[in-house]
Amino acid sequence: MLRRPAPDDLTEVATRLVDRLRAEGATVATAESLTGGRLATALTAVPGASAVYRGGAVTYATDLKVSLLGVPQELVDEHGVVSADCAAAMAGGARRVAGATYALATTGVAGPDAQEGRPVGTVFVGVAGPEVTSVLSLELAGTRAQIQESTCREALLGLLVHLDQEAAAGPGEPHDDADPGDLRVEQNPLR
Repeated sequence: MLRRPAPDDLTEVATRLVDRLRAEGATVATAESLTGGRLATALTAVPGASAVYRGGAVTYATDLKVSLLGVPQELVDEHGVVSADCAAAMAGGARRVAGATYALATTGVAGPDAQEGRPVGTVFVGVAGPEVTSVLSLELAGTRAQIQESTCREALLGLLVHLDQEAAAGPGEPHDDADPGDLRVEQNPLR
């Protein structure tokens, strides 16, 4: 008997995103911390992903976020790595380094212990595009693996929402009257 995927099944969401990016002639890159490469795995599991996926970096250590992605040390010192600012900087760095149209970044606390005073389940997903960078602020529950899986799903859905907003705004128009490069932080926007 075939299993029908749930509407938020990670494979189904990744397939929708790859198909959408391919149709738009766009590319994506990833920068991952708490997901440890799972986001890249979800994307590259989709047949034809090579047409849209430029590559990614797993920057689990703070110094790699700074040296590979260009996250400013001052930002890390002031806001920490479990922050909206860090997620945005990671996404922007991945987009720049990979030469991608869009980039996704994940940072947060999968557990078992709190980090930087943030409880387990605190997650920030950066979504960088040509016009604007936004950050999804998530409070997730579950085991370490469940938090990582949910983060990947929310990141992919987040880029799909970002693409919808750009399409609604029209070509070359930043969505929701933002200036190019603005940072928007959205609290659990997909739930």
